[in-house]
Amino acid sequence: MTGYATIDVTTPAEGVVVATLNRPARLNALTVEMFGDLVSLTAGLNTDGGARALVLTGAGRGFCAGYDLTEAEELPRLSATEMLDRQELAMRALLAVRELRIPVIAAVNGPAAGGGLSLALAADIRLASTTARFTAAFTRIGLSIGDLGASWLLPRIVGPAAAAELAFTGGTVDADEAFRLRLVNRIVDGSVVDAAVELARQIAANAPAGVRLSKRALQANQEVASYGAALELENRGQTLLTRTTDMAEALQAFLEKRPARFENR
Repeated sequence: MTGYATIDVTTPAEGVVVATLNRPARLNALTVEMFGDLVSLTAGLNTDGGARALVLTGAGRGFCAGYDLTEAEELPRLSATEMLDRQELAMRALLAVRELRIPVIAAVNGPAAGGGLSLALAADIRLASTTARFTAAFTRIGLSIGDLGASWLLPRIVGPAAAAELAFTGGTVDADEAFRLRLVNRIVDGSVVDAAVELARQIAANAPAGVRLSKRALQANQEVASYGAALELENRGQTLLTRTTDMAEALQAFLEKRPARFENR
């Protein structure tokens, strides 16, 4: 997981990967190249048996300022098919982040605007620094919040009325308001990346398959039509997990009051 032009990758703890969007001079604005790097990064993590959690953050004073306007200027000149190709690349990148088999923690260290907001929404957990700002800026540049999954995720996280207000006004909320809206899990007074890494350590200490299927159950059951359907999905996950050696080890370690030794089997 090295060699990305726009993303720095480190492993500060066993099982914990930190991916830092690295275009600080542009507040880590998204580009075609960065979308490609996100697709490659997530593909690598999905085949890395040692990765247990991903922390996603931005270099410098921002998380992600959205799509880079220097690239956006050319969008009206693209043909319909060229624009569709670009939009589908962006879609694959955000979908890959959301569907990553390990949990994703967004450590929002500054502005997250437009597509940067969409990227933060795609994470499973969001931590905010005191300087974090969230802006649904789409209408300000003549676009819709129906972009990169924001129109699906935002109402499910903050509720439809709050989502509508942010979408229609293109408004900005600070860290305190984001916490009140439950857009973020908590505000960190200090290093938000360090806090996210510590949370990722806690996740990485648990049975990998249990965490993986917990993520799948939480996501999939946002889309099923009934409580009964959710129970059916849960039954299959629990049945599968009781066949793993890690589940047996977790139970034995709990009974013996010792740390479990997981093998991801």
